[in-house]
Amino acid sequence: MKIAVMAAGSWGTALSMVLHDNAHDVCVWARNREQVASINATHINHKYLKDIEIPKEITFTNDMKACIEGAKVILFSVPAQQLSHVLNDMMTQIEKEAIDIPEDTIMINVSKGIEIGSLRIPSQWFEAVFPQHPFVVLSGPSHAEEVALKLPTALVSASQSKEAAEFVQDLFANDYMRIYTNPDVVGVELSGALKNIIALGAGISDGLGYGDNAKAALITRGISEITQLGIKMGANLSTFKGLAGVGDMIVTCTSQHSRNRRCGILIGQGMPLDEAIKEIGMVVEGAYTVKSAFALKEKYHIEMPITTALYEVLYHHQNAREQVNQLMTRQKKHEIDESVTLTNQWQ
Repeated sequence: MKIAVMAAGSWGTALSMVLHDNAHDVCVWARNREQVASINATHINHKYLKDIEIPKEITFTNDMKACIEGAKVILFSVPAQQLSHVLNDMMTQIEKEAIDIPEDTIMINVSKGIEIGSLRIPSQWFEAVFPQHPFVVLSGPSHAEEVALKLPTALVSASQSKEAAEFVQDLFANDYMRIYTNPDVVGVELSGALKNIIALGAGISDGLGYGDNAKAALITRGISEITQLGIKMGANLSTFKGLAGVGDMIVTCTSQHSRNRRCGILIGQGMPLDEAIKEIGMVVEGAYTVKSAFALKEKYHIEMPITTALYEVLYHHQNAREQVNQLMTRQKKHEIDESVTLTNQWQ
């Protein structure tokens, strides 16, 4: 079937290659004309996947109408802070040019983030712009560089529609890509967005020269923080224990491929945030999600000390070592969530 992929970053390109391997007709849309011309001429995405050859059968274009018309599936790999603009631009073009997008066309989102200002997760934007279309979020522990090399990867297909989740499961499954289904869209989206914050923190810890003990503590307590917020927002606890939660947290906090971790390392070494992002050369989702997560923490009155410390370091220019010291000397508390009756367990 024809599948349209919105945006030609590393993840969109890698997933287009998976879909091509699964015998689908794939068209990738991108705004940047020079990037599209370069990819079509060399079959290499030099900025995002510079060492990997892209199959010649995958079409790259700047023509959104030509890309989405006739597609049975539209996959969005647009950065979360730009997603609402792309969705609204697409709807405007659909209405202006009378493009036929049947209601059974499945919308898949693979970007991870929470929009600053509106505090919307991607599914809420799809509900607002394309309410009649089945929506699926595809997420989990994955780096585009490894997927493009066909290294074993497991992801989660989450949707309120069991049929849509299983359709996407079948769409991507092959001998190097395993897909699990999950009905918890909110939990999967929040896991994918919020783990980038903790990955920034893990990178800062590495940049400061702290060891494995500190990073293990940061990751573990980070999982606790994002789980608390997720449950407040209606997510399922078990999601945070699975591939989209713990799995994605591990890979993003430890991998050499992680942009968020690499950005954090530079910040820990003393580089300002703006310069660190420029050095990475790609979108660092966690830098934006810190703002959104801090606003959500305030909205839901949740204690999120790691998120708060990172917000202070990134946006109030506080000293990272001093923030770590404050985290270490906070008031003593139980590890198990306060909702559990600890006294009864110890009697």
